[in-house]
Parts: sequence; C-alpha cells; structure tokens
Amino acid sequence: MRVLLDTHVLLWALAEEGRLDQATRALLEDPETGVFFSAASIWEIAIKARLGRVDFAVRPAEIAHAAREAGFEELPIRSAAAALVAELPLHHRDPFDRILVAQAITEPLRLYTADPLLRPYSELVELIG
Repeated sequence: MRVLLDTHVLLWALAEEGRLDQATRALLEDPETGVFFSAASIWEIAIKARLGRVDFAVRPAEIAHAAREAGFEELPIRSAAAALVAELPLHHRDPFDRILVAQAITEPLRLYTADPLLRPYSELVELIG
C-alpha cells in the first residue's frame, strides 16, 4: 500500500506519536507500506509556523529531515495535481488540503487524514481515528 500523509498526520507521526491510533501507527511502521509526505505540507508548516500558529510550532526543514529519516518519501507537486485542483468541488477551501487531495488522486495514493471534510473528494481519502 502507498499512503500520503496530510500535514497534521505527518506532524503527529513524527512528533506526537500518541495522537495516532494503533492501526495507523502499525500501517506506517509496516515495511510493505510506502509512506509519502508532500512538499505542500512542508510549505504549509512554513507559512503557518511563521504566522505563529501553535499547532505548527516546528521548523519546516526539521520536519522534512525527520520525515526522510523515518523512511518517508517526499512527493513533489506535479503539474497534473496542480491542474486538478481547479476541477475539485469546493468541499474544502484550504488550498493545502486541496492539493493533497489532488496529489492522492493523480499519483494515486491513499490520503490519510483526520479531517472529515476531505472524505467526499475520493474513496482514496482515509479518515484516521
């Protein structure tokens, strides 16, 4: 299985292990699972950390480094995903979440998120507990 972590799930996987349910943790630790993080998540962390958001009080470069050290693969933003954002319904207006959905659809990857607003976009969106 190949999974893309949304930004919060990425942060939880690297810095707040207790926030993930056992099933998600086991999946991420399974050597058969390809775990990806998006360049968009690092960009989101950078912007929201600079704005002083408490839930993003991390250095984006350190998160990217920790993700690679954990064996996660970086997913660039490809033009097909960027173009697909224009076609997505407006279930969710957050541009970072919308590009993550588009990446999941175009790659394809299962998008692991805790945000129920993303579920209507695709059967590829998996809600974690």
